[in-house]
Amino acid sequence: MEDHDKIKKDFLRNKKIKREYDKLKPEFDAIAEVMQRRIDSGITQAQLAKKIGTKQSAIARFESGDYNPTLSMLNKIANALDAKLKISIT
Repeated sequence: MEDHDKIKKDFLRNKKIKREYDKLKPEFDAIAEVMQRRIDSGITQAQLAKKIGTKQSAIARFESGDYNPTLSMLNKIANALDAKLKISIT
């Protein structure tokens, strides 16, 4: 097990931390999915930004979790990555 995974597992034993982590999980998952699709597509943050009409710094802030994008921006990102945006409330 990698150090990161062990640290994460140890932190998540704390019920308060686990509860907060679970609240943020959908956001983390969306960021990870966008990053993976971008990397798999072989494009840089700058190239993705140009495709959707924004700056590289906006993509970097989104990927670092420091920026909450609009649905419109998420849709543009999905289209630029030849993907579809799917939102589900259950």
